[in-house]
Amino acid sequence: MEIFFFSLVSHLFLFVLYWVFPVESVFLPNLPVLETNPSFHVFDQSTRKGHLANGSNNIILNPTFEDELSNWSGKGCNILLHESMEDGKILPLYGKFFASATNRTRSWNGIEQEITGRVQTKLAYEVTAIVRIYGGNVADANIQATLWVQSQDINEQYIKIAISQATDKGWVQLQGKFLLNGSPLKVIIFLEGPPPGTDILINRLVVKHAEKAPRPLRPSMKNEAFGVNIIENSNLDDGINGWFPLGNCSLNMEFGSPIELPPMARNSLGMQERLSGRYILVTNRADTWMGPAQMISGKLKLYLTYQVSAWVKIGPGSTSPQIVNVALSIDGNWVNGGQVEFNNGSWHEVGGSFRIDKQPSNVMVYIQGPAAGVDLMVAGLYIFPVDRRARFKLLKKQTDKIRKRDLILKFSSSKANNVSGAFVKVEQIQNFFPFGSCITRSSIDNEDLVRFLVKNFNWVVFGNELKWSWTEPQQGNFNYKDADELLNFCKNNNLEVRGHCIFWEVEYAIQPWVQGLNKSDLTTAVQNRLTDLVTRYKGKFRHYDVDNEMLHGSFYKDRLGKDIQATMFRTSHQLDPSATLFVNDYHIEDGSDVRSSPEDYIRQILDLQRQGAPVGGIGLQGHIDSPVGPIVSSALDKLGTLGLPIWFTELDVSSANEFIRADDLEVMLREAFAHPAVEGIILWGFWELYMSRENAHLVNAEGKINAAGKRYLALKKEWLSRARGYIDVQGEFRFRGFYGTYNIQINSPTTKINRTFVVDKGESPLAINIDL
Repeated sequence: MEIFFFSLVSHLFLFVLYWVFPVESVFLPNLPVLETNPSFHVFDQSTRKGHLANGSNNIILNPTFEDELSNWSGKGCNILLHESMEDGKILPLYGKFFASATNRTRSWNGIEQEITGRVQTKLAYEVTAIVRIYGGNVADANIQATLWVQSQDINEQYIKIAISQATDKGWVQLQGKFLLNGSPLKVIIFLEGPPPGTDILINRLVVKHAEKAPRPLRPSMKNEAFGVNIIENSNLDDGINGWFPLGNCSLNMEFGSPIELPPMARNSLGMQERLSGRYILVTNRADTWMGPAQMISGKLKLYLTYQVSAWVKIGPGSTSPQIVNVALSIDGNWVNGGQVEFNNGSWHEVGGSFRIDKQPSNVMVYIQGPAAGVDLMVAGLYIFPVDRRARFKLLKKQTDKIRKRDLILKFSSSKANNVSGAFVKVEQIQNFFPFGSCITRSSIDNEDLVRFLVKNFNWVVFGNELKWSWTEPQQGNFNYKDADELLNFCKNNNLEVRGHCIFWEVEYAIQPWVQGLNKSDLTTAVQNRLTDLVTRYKGKFRHYDVDNEMLHGSFYKDRLGKDIQATMFRTSHQLDPSATLFVNDYHIEDGSDVRSSPEDYIRQILDLQRQGAPVGGIGLQGHIDSPVGPIVSSALDKLGTLGLPIWFTELDVSSANEFIRADDLEVMLREAFAHPAVEGIILWGFWELYMSRENAHLVNAEGKINAAGKRYLALKKEWLSRARGYIDVQGEFRFRGFYGTYNIQINSPTTKINRTFVVDKGESPLAINIDL
């Protein structure tokens, strides 16, 4: 799923409270903060003597107000010192004092401290604050830690460090990270966010060099039972023993289900015994969650990737599409094992994957989803760990077939006889396949990041800087400066560029002034956006994501009619015929989202084409967890029937364990590179603190390459061909190599020659004449 980048001098690191699961927060300039499942921890006064991270290297002066309000000031408001409030009901959690930012008339009013000279560049800093709110008839509100930075050229930037939902009931910890580039003239950290009239209370602020997390252990995966189904009596050879009804529904065994394994499971497991044809019929379902269930406690192993597969069907009685979901309850937490949506009486495959990183006590698998009263049928449920290494062997063979070409180097010169028998050393110096990354205007201020980018990628996409909310945050107030600077950077470094994105269908991503337009004015604004952007950058973007995430949003379609999306494509093509126009969406390849199945994507693309939309490419964002190769490949196979180039446009994988992250990344890169329909891979960033997804980076904030980064570099090296040998008596040297640019060295007693040559894509053997 698309997630906003924090645009500024440095990247805003998505904050994580250390005692809860990660929560992602997203931002847009001049838009309200958007959050999914905001999480916070309220400290009870009885925990006042609890531990807080040591602030011995804290760059904040007077962090707990022991020296009253020294070094602190109000940002557009007053600040006061307190020992308590509300007749002792509000006490400091740590130390003797806390401060309040009061008389706030703007959301950005708050308490601040200048840290110029104490904060160093290119160091990752961790920020921890203890905060709460008071007054204003507000029970909870977001508090945000922000860095104001003034550069040497007097430009101002704001770095949003962290945000958390605070309450008037108790203290909350706010935590995040940041990194500065360059040599700023002035730096101030401040708290902001609640509505005017609500006070911000702060008990403590720590800003210190982020401690390096201990390197995780490489998971041990020896002698694992790959491909072995952990479901008992999956084939129903023993009736329905081992199964029980979840809820007051009824389970019966019937005959008539498919006897072949579902295709995605078959691709993982290979040749297996056929299914029995028996299935579980679930009747008397009074709620959506009712269905067949089985306890599988003790059968799951840590860090293994499990594939889920089953045949499912619904009975008559539904008038709308129904969702069927294979779910797991892991110590009471719901885990999605895959889901599918359909509205007919046929059997359908449901597939997905999951992984656990903490040993559970109780695990139940159950099948749920259709509306109450709709019968459910389930056959051949398989849950098994996948053997990625065996899959990789297959993919290597497939890669050699579709990404390489037979080559015949023919040497000619008056000295050909002398060259016969000479030693030849061939080294590929560039693979033509596009590997790219997301960048932002702030990220290119980091020289170390730029060096890694230019060395290891040949394409880029902008995180935010081309989006309408960025280029025109208020009507008529244009900002193309950042995009212009990024384009100039790309030109100077020979990087090709994707244009992301002209429009975005998801409502939360659309700036307020656009949301407030009537139909006539919105039509005009859409046309102006197309003309302004595409005309301005004609010929400069190789691709455009025309209307982002049309499977997940319908803002323009709902307001301007069904034809508007095709009109966006047609007009974009008229304004810049050189650009390839893409659809772009998420969760197409993993089976986890019923709104974005490959079949739905295909229907959408065909519908656009029927309306005359010149759709030239298929974008798969690729924000994925626990990828399973055959599931990804199945989606690519289906989409490949359209004959359009497929790109992974925003690929990232996330795991706190960098070795698991490396394995997941390898799955995605190998599947993409081995598939003939895939023509490019763009990562959604690679450097910590410059990515929107936590635990997805390849390089940490201070430049150390982790296991995932090393795996990426190893694959890039694997996909460069090398050959050694001798020129034969016909003056030829033969080998098979990847498409790209090569360097050749020839050594003989009388000759030492260096040449370069290029191998273009093609199926027939390529003869290359080299004049010596």
